[in-house]
Amino acid sequence: MSVTENNVSEALREGAVIPAASRAERFTSYDVEAFEVPGGREENWRFTPMKRLRGLHDGSAAATGEITIDVEAADELKVETVGREDARLGEAGVPSDRIAAQAYSAFTKATVVTVPKETKASKPSVLRIHGPGEGQVAYGHLQVRAEAFAEAVIVLDHVGSGTYADNVEFVIGDSAKVTVVSVQDWADDAVHVSEQHLKLGRDATLKHIVITLGGDLVRVSPTATFADKGGDVEMLGLYFADAGQHQEHRLFVDHAVPNCKSNVMYKGALQGEGAHTVWIGDVLIRAAAEATDTYELNRNLVLTPGARADSVPNLEIETGEIEGAGHASATGRFDDEQLFYLQSRGIAEEAARRLVVRGFFHEILVKIDVPEVRERLEAAIEAELEAVGA
Repeated sequence: MSVTENNVSEALREGAVIPAASRAERFTSYDVEAFEVPGGREENWRFTPMKRLRGLHDGSAAATGEITIDVEAADELKVETVGREDARLGEAGVPSDRIAAQAYSAFTKATVVTVPKETKASKPSVLRIHGPGEGQVAYGHLQVRAEAFAEAVIVLDHVGSGTYADNVEFVIGDSAKVTVVSVQDWADDAVHVSEQHLKLGRDATLKHIVITLGGDLVRVSPTATFADKGGDVEMLGLYFADAGQHQEHRLFVDHAVPNCKSNVMYKGALQGEGAHTVWIGDVLIRAAAEATDTYELNRNLVLTPGARADSVPNLEIETGEIEGAGHASATGRFDDEQLFYLQSRGIAEEAARRLVVRGFFHEILVKIDVPEVRERLEAAIEAELEAVGA
């Protein structure tokens, strides 16, 4: 692993886990059989409850249903349904685990959304993805393409029941500016495993926001790569896990070209017996990626006993010629000092706890540029707090 002794020492002090192998060596393939069937002890799977994947990982989950997509797109966008043979598919990235490869080999049709060159979308576009239904299994593929100098806001809203695995691609052209909000608001029975591939062109800007609220098991793995200089990606996340829910977010930012920026900030709250969240943040700065500027942060707030949050930031640096690189991670309960401060000013304990949680998420919520989505999330957080009695 190509990091200096000082970098290793700092990473250990901040609680990072030094991976056994470099992320530069990670294996990717479209072929399902190129991956071994995971048993749950592998680094990539050690936090995931394998039995709850319903066979997505070992090939036993045959497709028995289909998803449906309702599209409310701005007039300027082009939305197509294409077959597997479409040459554009796979442009943003290659599957990096067996489930992603299974999803790529099993889908029969894909949805491609294109923002034309030098076009600014007149309104946010919403793609509402409905699961295949309770007891059903489906695989899917979605690609969002923003051509050079295009601007758009895209919302992917996942709802309904069933078991679903997919690959999602974001191909962001030169100097394009795109905001993507991926909402996982599944029914209680749903299982969703998604690998998201983010590819940025020269001077492209992407704000990628992941919101996870519902589902029995949700695992989202975004990977950001830069095709040319000047790319800027902001990866934000908000998640709230209830009793028995497993929510897992695995991020990888691959800085392979010079003069690019990345900023990662994920925040989560947990409540109830067996609630489990996992956040893995990997950033690789390759030897050629001079003048890189990157930072990643994860914060978790445990609201009740019996909930567990795992947080593992990793930073791998192969060159000393960078603008900046860092990470931070923390998990804790309510800040007693904050509660005391609010209560000393006449605010009841229940109301004070609500204020603390709202303040905790505020930094993420203000960055969501779609008012309808932001208001929906604020209402969802309020409903979660009602359930826990905060």
